[in-house]
Parts: sequence; structure tokens; C-alpha cells
Amino acid sequence: MRIFFVLMLIIGIFDDHAAAQTRFSFGTTNLLDFALVPPVYQEEDGFKRLFNGKNLDGWQRVNTAQSTWSVKDGMLICTGKPTGELRTERMYQNFILEVEWRHMKPKGNAGIFVWADDITSKGVPFHRSIEIQVLENAYGNTRGYTTHGDIFPIHGAKMTPVNGRGGSRAFPTENRSNPSPQWNHYRIECREGNVSLSVNGKLVTQGKKCSPSKGYICIESEGGVAHYRNMKIKVLEDTPVEKSDIAIADRGFNTLYNGIDLSGFKTTGMWRSNDWRLNCVSGDGGELSTKQKFGATRFIVDFRTSEKLPRFQFAGCEFELDSVKATLAKGNGWNRLEFQFGEKKQTLAINGEPVVEKSEILDPNGELKIICDGPTEFANLYVGQINAK
Repeated sequence: MRIFFVLMLIIGIFDDHAAAQTRFSFGTTNLLDFALVPPVYQEEDGFKRLFNGKNLDGWQRVNTAQSTWSVKDGMLICTGKPTGELRTERMYQNFILEVEWRHMKPKGNAGIFVWADDITSKGVPFHRSIEIQVLENAYGNTRGYTTHGDIFPIHGAKMTPVNGRGGSRAFPTENRSNPSPQWNHYRIECREGNVSLSVNGKLVTQGKKCSPSKGYICIESEGGVAHYRNMKIKVLEDTPVEKSDIAIADRGFNTLYNGIDLSGFKTTGMWRSNDWRLNCVSGDGGELSTKQKFGATRFIVDFRTSEKLPRFQFAGCEFELDSVKATLAKGNGWNRLEFQFGEKKQTLAINGEPVVEKSEILDPNGELKIICDGPTEFANLYVGQINAK
């Protein structure tokens, strides 16, 4: 009898659900074996872990520092600095995503992106995607947004809102999110270009006719310390999708700039790390070059300036922008430069349009150097290896 009560006390460490199951199975279960086996994660109803609670396997940093994301006690922890994203390594089309989250400070800001491109859009630290808002209650509600689970398209994505207010943002029909530091539960369903959000057990927000409707899932860092746990996904059967509704797939780019400091660079003049932006603030300019050397390489660099245009050098090849001013954004708008340095051909595209092609024999094994002749702002510095051409 004493042994029986000891075993009952041991079993009591499990949750009520497990205990209830045990009460109905005494006749067929060896109690000693049951008591000594630790509880294991159960993959129920086709759900699988999207975050394993141990490390970032299956995820890729897009434009943040390694210190931005960490794992502790089964939680994914985000410092909120810099502004940027962590994304899945694979794309998803139709799926159900469940996750618990909490902000650790009032007015915290974060988000979950679905159907996202591989890297961030021009001149911003965010992807083209559909965003599911993750705001802490003290941030406050306005006519333009709420803290209870808005859904909206960003940076070129499209969506028709259900319960909109004249724009593209869908608003929740009920306020259900808990304030910091309480946990909240999101259930996000993405099916054939339609998206819905249930907050703490009730459907509140919906959008339809989304584009893209196939892409990556991202967790956003945007200033607030946020925790995530119990992140799981149920992948549903793919359905026909237009090519134009598929996000840009992984092109092999990795960030050169971590958004925290100038690690990885050598500089002359005055350069400043400004969250997701990297600024040359010297009146007479300066130089910034990568410490790492690269072989046949592709670079992406976004910039804007109202002063003299920057120059770019790699392995003895230089691109000056004065001759292609007509292709640049007007005023102080952002421009995206895409360089490709091969052994026999070097190309430059500006804002998606090819503008320069050079045929030079290079032995690519060099650093990227940016030369400024006045104050200039940069963002989204990416590098990707290519096969020599």
C-alpha cells in the first residue's frame, strides 16, 4: 500500500491531462515504468515543431546579429535589437501555425510574417510579406492599428482585408490579447491565399486574396524583448498557385552587416551603426571595406544620399554611378544595387534594371570597398557566392 501511494505522488508531477489518462489505464499500464519515463512532446493531428526548443535548426538569420536570437528553457528569445528578421529555411504555402508569445516590456513591438521573400525589401528592414502583428497592449489602439492581432500586407504584398477600415489592413473583431508579461496564443491559418488569426482561442482577424501566397515564415525583431514557445506547424496539401504569387526563393545571400556594430568592416572617416542602417556621417566622406575576402561574388547594397554618389570597388574593378544617374531614385529615395563579380564578366543592376556590363579578366579574391565623398546612408548589405563565369 505504501508503494502504491508513493507511485501516486510521483505520477502527480505530470499535468492533469496526463494524470487523467493514467486513471483510465491502471489496468493495462505498469505504474513503475510509467512513473519513471519523462513526458515527451507529442506530435498530434499532423503538427510538427517549427522551433525545436533547443537551437535554431531550420531557421536562418536574415539581417540581424547572432546575439539577437537565443534559446533558453525551451523558448526562442528575441532582444529586439536590431530591427530585422529570422526566417524559416523552407517555404510554405498552405499551413496552420500555432505559437505562444509574450512581450517582456510594455509597448513592445514584434510580428510574424508569412509568405515572405528570402531577404528584406529595398530600403527597409522587412520582407515583402503578410504581417501578423505582435504588439504589447500598452502600445495603444488607434484608428490606424490595434494591439490585438492586425493582419496587413507590407512592401509590395497584397491582401483584401475582412473587417477593414478603408485600407489594406484587417482589424480584429474583438480585443483578446494579454498584456506583458502574460502569454498569448496565436493560431494562424494560411490556405490558398487566405489568412486568419485566432487570438487566445477565438478567431478575430481575416484577410483574403493574398499575394504572395507561398513563401517563408519570419519572426520579427523590432525593439521589444519577446519570448516564443510551443511553435508548431501543420503543413497542408499544396494547391495550384500562380508563379507571380510565389515569393522569391532563397538566392544564397547572407548579411554583411549585423545592425549592432561595425564588426566585419574596416573604416576610414566617420561611420555609425544606426540599427538596420549603416551611415557614413563624415562631411568629407570615408571608406568602408569588408575584412573578409571573397571569390566570384554577388553583392546587394541599398543606399540613399542627397550628396555625391558613392563608388564601389572589388578586386580592382570599380563601379561609379555618375554615368547611370538616370536610373537612380529621384530625390533622397532608396536605391538597390546588385553587383555580380565573375572572373570574366562584371555586372551592375540598379533597382532591378541591368545598367552596366564589363568584360574584364579578374582574379576575384578581394574585399568589397565602398567609397563615400559625403554623408550617405546604407542598408541591406548582402553577399552571395556564385560560380565563376
